[in-house]
Amino acid sequence: MEQSTGQQAADGRSPGGRAGVPEYIGRAAVAEWGGLYTAVREAVSARRLAAVPLACTATALVLLFGIVQNLPGGGHLVTRVGVVRASLPLDVSLLRTPLSLYVPALDLPVWGALAQVFVAFGIAEIVLGRRMTLAVAYTCTLAGTLLARIGVALGPGSPFGLDAVNAHVRDTGPSAAVVGLAVCVAFRCRAWWTGGAVAAAMVEEAVLMPNLAGFEHVVALVAAVLIALAAEVFGDFWPRVLGGVGAAASIAAEGARRPATGALTP
Repeated sequence: MEQSTGQQAADGRSPGGRAGVPEYIGRAAVAEWGGLYTAVREAVSARRLAAVPLACTATALVLLFGIVQNLPGGGHLVTRVGVVRASLPLDVSLLRTPLSLYVPALDLPVWGALAQVFVAFGIAEIVLGRRMTLAVAYTCTLAGTLLARIGVALGPGSPFGLDAVNAHVRDTGPSAAVVGLAVCVAFRCRAWWTGGAVAAAMVEEAVLMPNLAGFEHVVALVAAVLIALAAEVFGDFWPRVLGGVGAAASIAAEGARRPATGALTP
């Protein structure tokens, strides 16, 4: 009896046969991240860094911009090609937005941006695919850029308005893209607690620190949820349509060949 009780305790189970706290936590972790961990481990084990070329490229760009903007004259160059502000003309902001994603914020350490980009882009690249990863990253970044312009135009008197000073705030960095990718990966892997934690953290940030970055993270969160829902509903719609069209074309071509073959037969 003592041996059985000891064995149950070693296995993390209570003497009554119920699961103990360690076993419950382990099961919850497997249910939340088991599929994600397996997918990432298999891809990385098979191809190493070749499994995440997009993440490596994005990380290298963040590092490059982080170095260049601290060189003499480099800050002016980075500003001209990758810094977005709500005070800029819309066409200039749109042209700079793709590179603004890789320009690290001046008030944050570059290594933090490097870690965020490599982990978020790498996991998303494996789980979502490269095209979807790029689509989510740029859509969420663009949504934040447009929000800044709309918020400044509405003014502080509106619930979603911003002070005029935000028009001149440097609006760069990968944070909006990272938030969007985290939400979409959590949705794809059905990691609901993780996705909920990310959403709660972004909302809390916007409430406690109602600044431009906080609002942009919330709009990136909303954009990511909409993308995830659209991908869930319509993700395989066009492949099915194109497959049906291809099958119909093959049947029609086969039917057109048969009469001609039959006409030549004596």
